[in-house]
Amino acid sequence: MSSPLVTVTVPSLNQGDFLHAALESIFAQNVSVEVFVLDAGSSDHSVEVIKSWAPQLAGWRSRKDAGQAAAINEGMRMGSAPYVCWLNSDDYYLAGGLMRLVNALDKSPGFPAAYGRVWNVDVHGNKIRPYWTVPFSRRHLANRCFISQPGTLIRRSAWEQAGGVDEHLRMAFDYDLWWRLYLQFGELLYVDAFVAANRRHDLTKTTINRREHYREAMNLVRR
Repeated sequence: MSSPLVTVTVPSLNQGDFLHAALESIFAQNVSVEVFVLDAGSSDHSVEVIKSWAPQLAGWRSRKDAGQAAAINEGMRMGSAPYVCWLNSDDYYLAGGLMRLVNALDKSPGFPAAYGRVWNVDVHGNKIRPYWTVPFSRRHLANRCFISQPGTLIRRSAWEQAGGVDEHLRMAFDYDLWWRLYLQFGELLYVDAFVAANRRHDLTKTTINRREHYREAMNLVRR
């Protein structure tokens, strides 16, 4: 059996309706992966879904934790693959998406991470519109996050040197990570291809806490 190429961490809480599709999309990628599901003690049918995938998972747990960022860092520490990413349990990869990102970083060793294009989709997976994504620009990043997290892949070496995601942040820890990777290593690599889908629905943390998300993002840009 070949060594895993990508560590995929899946943080989740009460997303049983979407978790199967997320995991199915990961294992459908033509990439050797090690997948860790970090469930924060769901009260829905999430654990049943996780158990159905357990033979293919590198590890999983279900218990109250210190939040999404802490769970992501926990999952990354459990893995050893040279590339890392996380996929929220209501998002999913498009066919061949992860391989596109791996190939892009393999061919461009000077970049700490890569990001591709992402579709915003509704609760049923129907396309709404593309997430606004452009080639890397500090000016654009200071005004708007043009990197959609489901469409990203990071070198483990850069992840570890950057210290992972900031567990003190609740909403904009991905945006914060893009800034820290850029300031420490340089621009992130843009892949002009659709690689993932970001599911938009009324129960996402960003939708429920949109004001808090904006405040956190603006504060970190000022910092």
